[in-house]
Amino acid sequence: MFQGQSVRVSRMECVGVFEVCFDRQGESINKFDARTVDELRQVAQLLRAQSPLRGILVTSAKDVFIVGADITEFGAMFAQPAEAIAADVWQSNLAFLAFEDLPAPSVVAINGFALGGGLEFALATSIRVMSEQAQIGVPEVKLGLFPGFGGTVRMMRVAGPAVACGWVASGKPAGAAQALEAGVVDAVVPADRLRAEALAWLERAMAGETDWVARQERKRRPQSQGGATLEQAFEQARSAAAKATPPHQPAALAALDMMREGAALDRDAAIRLEGQAFGRIARTQAAASMVQTFLNEQAVKKAARVAGKPGAHTRRAVVLGAGIMGGGIAFATALRGIPVRMKDVQQKALDAGMAEVAKQLERQVQSGRLTVARAAEVLTSITPQLGDEGLGEADLVIEAIVEKLEVKRQVLAALEPLLAPTAILASNTSSLRIDDIASALARPERLVGLHFFNPVPVMPLVEVVRGAQSSDAAVAGAVAYVNTIGKTAVVVRDCPGFLVNRVLTAYMRAFLQLVADGAAYTRVDQAMEAFGWPMGPAYLEDVVGMDTGSHVNDVISAGYPERMPRIEHDALRLMAQEHRYGQKSGLGFYRYEPNSRGKPVRSASGDTHALLERVQPQGPRDFTAEQIVDRMMLPMVLEAARALHEGVVASAAEVDLAMHLGLGFPAYAGGPLKYADWLGLPELLARCERLRALGPAYAPTDALRAMAAEGRRFY
Repeated sequence: MFQGQSVRVSRMECVGVFEVCFDRQGESINKFDARTVDELRQVAQLLRAQSPLRGILVTSAKDVFIVGADITEFGAMFAQPAEAIAADVWQSNLAFLAFEDLPAPSVVAINGFALGGGLEFALATSIRVMSEQAQIGVPEVKLGLFPGFGGTVRMMRVAGPAVACGWVASGKPAGAAQALEAGVVDAVVPADRLRAEALAWLERAMAGETDWVARQERKRRPQSQGGATLEQAFEQARSAAAKATPPHQPAALAALDMMREGAALDRDAAIRLEGQAFGRIARTQAAASMVQTFLNEQAVKKAARVAGKPGAHTRRAVVLGAGIMGGGIAFATALRGIPVRMKDVQQKALDAGMAEVAKQLERQVQSGRLTVARAAEVLTSITPQLGDEGLGEADLVIEAIVEKLEVKRQVLAALEPLLAPTAILASNTSSLRIDDIASALARPERLVGLHFFNPVPVMPLVEVVRGAQSSDAAVAGAVAYVNTIGKTAVVVRDCPGFLVNRVLTAYMRAFLQLVADGAAYTRVDQAMEAFGWPMGPAYLEDVVGMDTGSHVNDVISAGYPERMPRIEHDALRLMAQEHRYGQKSGLGFYRYEPNSRGKPVRSASGDTHALLERVQPQGPRDFTAEQIVDRMMLPMVLEAARALHEGVVASAAEVDLAMHLGLGFPAYAGGPLKYADWLGLPELLARCERLRALGPAYAPTDALRAMAAEGRRFY
């Protein structure tokens, strides 16, 4: 009857019954792009013209139902004014409305994922039958948005305001049991019975045993729940969302306010209201940045798959150096089925490493991600050892010992003859150059950097560092390993600090200079946390450890002496000299006391301001939040741009995603380069000009000036 590129319609055996099947040609998933929406409009027109039209079965030929909208179309759409976006959204909604208003019952069989627009379309049908293995949800808030295909309107009328508000504001997906309990779906069935059960529901609806007409009519009317109860549901939802929503991400609260207003309207008016609010939110910095981050992640992961494809598979690995970092790397490796030997020269370190592994496995079991039996298998696949047995069998050796160049050189030079000639040797260094380490090796082409971030089990990023002599095979093998353990690989060229720590150093040096110029460290933390960072720079250094932070800052700064000269009045150096190492010593910028679960809790330390006056030659001075943000962020943006223009990484997407995954760069701002685009490069240069007296850290490169002059952007 109808064969589009995304949807087809066929007659079923029973007269007047039709199947609408989503089957996007040439792809493994279904999604709602402009073409699919247009085909849905044609399908609705075609079905309305059928006589008789008795029933409609909606299915997917893919392993998933519909994963949502085509996010690659958002860029052009969101460049329009809010009113034009709302108009586009309304035109798309007409296709959903036309299908929903067909004069026959419709039953959807939900398999795999029905997310975003996929669930919104399912809510337009009369009856929803879901596979036990499926997941549904409206995750748009994770992109700085909320549903725009009528999902806020229909879900509230189908499942009630509490469910609708909770699902929309959190963006969390739901499994089958939760979806059934919430009333979002009507039935949950085994996957192999999905089609048959959906047909059975359709037959009952056609026979009048299920009042599908009343179901559809309920979605057209204003919300029927009593006024006081309705208001209470919205108040509770807004209060919870306000506590959970990160700074500068307005989508969740805007959605709830819009839903509250729309509850009093009929369906079409409420959907128009949803579209108008969607248009306004689509124009925010958060939406632009978070959509770009999603696209960046897709692009970077695709690049990693391509880069790792020719790499040899890691069958056996060795982690050299135990403790918490080594234990974390061993855990992440063994969890993905790669046997690991963890070697150290001290039994105490091995015990600490295995304790870290056991702790992480216990967390996996408690969360339900691993069975007890599988956790035991992972544990037994890690072999702690003091000796050299089995090293020659390893495909990959990851060194995670003390961050001292000569020690690394000596240990790796002694280890190299014990390894297979084809084995990849990787250093987990965070600040030392791979080329400097490679100078001690007979086979420097087999050495790469694998810079994990702490804590390893949680942090998704790994920088794969290509030294001047690193072979393509070694780099590809390292990327393939990172892909295998489920982390995101970004290939970076060897330089002091690589990418993330190099850019972070520019940021931390700005903090040290602010303090030296008289700023209160608490004021800086408050301003940067209000900007959106998960923790301010002083708190961050306390968590890292003052001795480590000071050492890394000095090592990386030494690599860029022209713009990162030695800071005379250095608060980190002072703290380390005073043995105020942060959380691990109980005292740094702040004081720390363990709570009942042993987690350190931050509190003010009364003597810190007086101590820091020793590195404030002009005494204390007040800075506005705007001054602090510019002084902190501009050096970071400029250093990120330098790294890109120097070819340290291949793309702006890799820069920004690495800063997001490795440092927690505020999601609403997207990354240093997306933030630069949001400011506009002329405005960025103007702000740098105002701060040029502070030194070369605030001096834009010629490449950046040329971009601004030519009207170019990073995206």
